Amino acid sequence: MQTIQSTISEHGVLTLRMNRPQVHNAFDSAMILELTKALQLADKESNIRMLVITGAGSCFSAGADIHWMRSQVDASQQDNERDALQLAGLMRTLNYLTKPTIARINGAAFGGGLGLLAACDITIAVENAQFGLTEARLGLAPAVISPYVMRCIGERNARRYFLTGERFDSRQAQALGLIQQWVPAEQLDAAVATVIKHILKGGPLAVATCKQLIYAVAGHDEETQQSMDEYTASVIAGMRIMDEGQEGLAAFLEKRKPGWLADRHPTSK
Repeated sequence: MQTIQSTISEHGVLTLRMNRPQVHNAFDSAMILELTKALQLADKESNIRMLVITGAGSCFSAGADIHWMRSQVDASQQDNERDALQLAGLMRTLNYLTKPTIARINGAAFGGGLGLLAACDITIAVENAQFGLTEARLGLAPAVISPYVMRCIGERNARRYFLTGERFDSRQAQALGLIQQWVPAEQLDAAVATVIKHILKGGPLAVATCKQLIYAVAGHDEETQQSMDEYTASVIAGMRIMDEGQEGLAAFLEKRKPGWLADRHPTSK
């Protein structure tokens, strides 16, 4: 694999590390495909008890890669929808993995990166991590990741943070229900290790059954999620080819304000 590193411990703990630190572990098609394939393989391997996902360097994941976004500016709605469905497939695979998943959040998580951690069972972040759902500022929406994020933060909080695109810290992320725990950076590995020890005390079948029980009681499963993914992918694909989405992406790539801010006072934020 070119975009992720994988290691497995003697206790069957698989760690997948997004390995594109030069772009803050941002997604492109290659990373999405490699992560999805790694997750699918891990789910089939009986010697793997659980999975930890993290990022290389000082960032968890900044979301979509700038070069990948550039390729989408002139893409058709059909091409955009195909790309969106790939990301939706990654999120769905991670969310419904039969084995426990832990997000080791070593730094900032934005957009799709935030969606990844929302699809994990257990979330532990460093104290100084930053989070944000900034898609609206690009003329877009956090469509594909919305089911997972909303299950964490609820409709009420989504009605603020989807609309404002504001950033927030680990304390606020915990208050929202996005993460379950934050620790000083030097304690991150110890905190993850503690959770791993707790999970290893349970029977593998019992733990897998607990996950399926949660989905059933909550009223969703992988099949119903796939139907939802077709809708969310069509939403983001349509927004990317609309004038506002095109302008938002172009402004981001050209490092300027989008047109809807151009006539505002220079000091406004």
